[in-house]
Amino acid sequence: MFLKSLAIFALLFLQESIKAQTNHIIVETSNTCLVLNIGPDKRVTQSYFGRKLDSSAYEQLKGGREVYLTAGMENQFEPAIRLIHADGNPSLELQYAFCSTKKQDMDVTTTTIILKDPVYPVSVTLHYTSYFSEDVIEEWTEITHHEKKAVELTAYASSLLHFDADSYWLTHFHGDWAREMQMTEEKLTTGIKSVESKLGTRTNFYQTQAFFLSLNKPSNETEGAVIAGTLAWTGNYKYSFEIDQRNGLRVLCGINSFASEYFLQPGEVFQTPRFIFTFSDRGKGQASRNLHRWARNYGVLNGNAARMILLNNWEATGMKFNENRLVELFDGAKKLGVDLFLLDDGWFGNKYPRNSDKAGLGDWQANKQKLPNGIGYLVQEAEKQNVHFGIWVEPEMVNPKSSLYEQHPDWIIRLPNRPEDFQRNQLVLDLCNPKVQDFVYGVLYDLLSKNPGIAYIKWDCNRYISNGYSMYLGKNQQALYVDYVRGLYSVLERIRKEYPTLEMMLCSGGGGRAEYGALKYFQEFWPSDNTDALSRIFIQWGYSYFFPAATLCNHVTSAGKQSLKFKLDVAMTGKLGFDIQVNNLSSGDLRFCRNAVENYKRLQNTINFGSLYRLVSPYQYNSSALMYADSSSQHAVLFAYNLHTVRWDNFSKIMLQGLDASKKYKVEEINLEEGKAPAFRQSGQLFTGDYLMKEGLDWYLRSPLSSSILEITAVE
Repeated sequence: MFLKSLAIFALLFLQESIKAQTNHIIVETSNTCLVLNIGPDKRVTQSYFGRKLDSSAYEQLKGGREVYLTAGMENQFEPAIRLIHADGNPSLELQYAFCSTKKQDMDVTTTTIILKDPVYPVSVTLHYTSYFSEDVIEEWTEITHHEKKAVELTAYASSLLHFDADSYWLTHFHGDWAREMQMTEEKLTTGIKSVESKLGTRTNFYQTQAFFLSLNKPSNETEGAVIAGTLAWTGNYKYSFEIDQRNGLRVLCGINSFASEYFLQPGEVFQTPRFIFTFSDRGKGQASRNLHRWARNYGVLNGNAARMILLNNWEATGMKFNENRLVELFDGAKKLGVDLFLLDDGWFGNKYPRNSDKAGLGDWQANKQKLPNGIGYLVQEAEKQNVHFGIWVEPEMVNPKSSLYEQHPDWIIRLPNRPEDFQRNQLVLDLCNPKVQDFVYGVLYDLLSKNPGIAYIKWDCNRYISNGYSMYLGKNQQALYVDYVRGLYSVLERIRKEYPTLEMMLCSGGGGRAEYGALKYFQEFWPSDNTDALSRIFIQWGYSYFFPAATLCNHVTSAGKQSLKFKLDVAMTGKLGFDIQVNNLSSGDLRFCRNAVENYKRLQNTINFGSLYRLVSPYQYNSSALMYADSSSQHAVLFAYNLHTVRWDNFSKIMLQGLDASKKYKVEEINLEEGKAPAFRQSGQLFTGDYLMKEGLDWYLRSPLSSSILEITAVE
């Protein structure tokens, strides 16, 4: 054992010696590399990031820009870190001290670089974890000091990346409630462009914390040099894109330090969230697939496990139900052939019954009038129908009309000398407070331990922080936005330790928490409260760039004026679900839905875990198409949609991707309505993969708001 340890130490020493001799630190994936240099002044600079080079080329890379810019000295641009020492000095210099590399397995390697100030006892540790097969890198920092008193952090980025190109094109996503992920692409100009949020409990309401950066020219799905990035943080964030006087670009990503100047105590470690990024010289499509592979393997809880198809009761009952009505709905779930019934809002509260959104939040006991036999009875009745049971919670929130509000006014985020500001008639509980963390954990533990048959949790968060003030933090209010998120993660860690495989949906008034900081505890998220299928084509298109299909919950509802087929064909591109009144379906529509569920279960592995290719963009045409192909190129599924088409529309061919050029494929239209012929007239015919990818298929849909699904199967 001693000899083994000695050998490991010698190997680490050799790695360190090599780095010291070459002055290069190299972070590699299968196709990309990030090269850092250690300068004569001991500053660490970035000299290259892009497609992997031949190893002999690294020695020729010189200079570069400082990898973690500080404030208070010679730097004139946005700093990655700004720190005010205990003596009031606002300067910081970071010099190279040490570097180590730890290989977790053949795929995952973490490079750690320690930087120290030569005057003050402050150190910053840069971490780069490379995922070799996925071509993804995570970057984050740890900041600590040993001064006599606390130091003040006023900026603390997770990542700083430098680029040199002729021009830069930023693709980002904005919107509002029910119109999330609206895509915008713009050319960056000199100065600073920032994309940020200040919402506290969530990341997304007006801006989504994900972006593409194209170099030299706008990239498309298959061409162009592009970086895709996103931050794993369930709170305020900021991305800063700064072009200097020499056309160099600096990209800073991390927590938004607005109103969050953090006082770091001696010996305390401040860890920033992880910034996740990938490079592709084959357009946005490849960057997207890189992130999808990483997410399924590392970013999402149980990312490669099959998801359950569910029926939600909201559209059928709202909050007006009793246990007999719910048991009747279990039969509808069985008729549809889905796996699970989800009981949504309205099941709790006794002193203040949850009959509307004005009361009950915080009192998580089953309402005795609606559910006299409790949740356990519903679980049992659902299981009699061979249907699992799931339930909705919003444990971070409180209504003024609740016993919790009356008993613990000190647990609520609100200003002590201002009127309360209600959003959706509710306030936010203070997760900075360990007692509140215990309460929120207890809500889930109590519910699940008393009802062990519960198979699914929908965790909602329907408002942001306003009038932000924590009674627990007292004079340390600037820690609120950081410590709230840390408190949330602490609760989720405890829940996952107790219930590691329980399927949970992450919801926040729609996609307010569509990010990987929370998704490490969840299997999926709710993209939007807007379930209109036409709107969903755009919303799901945007999310699909950064999140794999298995994470996107897409429900068939009564929203929108499209056909049932159109709604199903749109919902099947992600994780299928229903929120409909099954008893109102005609016998033909019920058979169609059940057949679609059977098709989806048969195709689920290809859709949820295959490679996604976006073929026809709804942003460019009055039509849209995308496809999923499995890793063996044996099986693929293509989805095609007409939007509000008009007579003079021109339709491009559908040029397929991800197939084997040498194989023959049977192309067959599925999800057909009873008595209707395939819209794809060549359904059932054979084509070579080479033909489908080079010649493609003529656009075959003609009517507005029409759709089809093609199953593509390799034949011997």
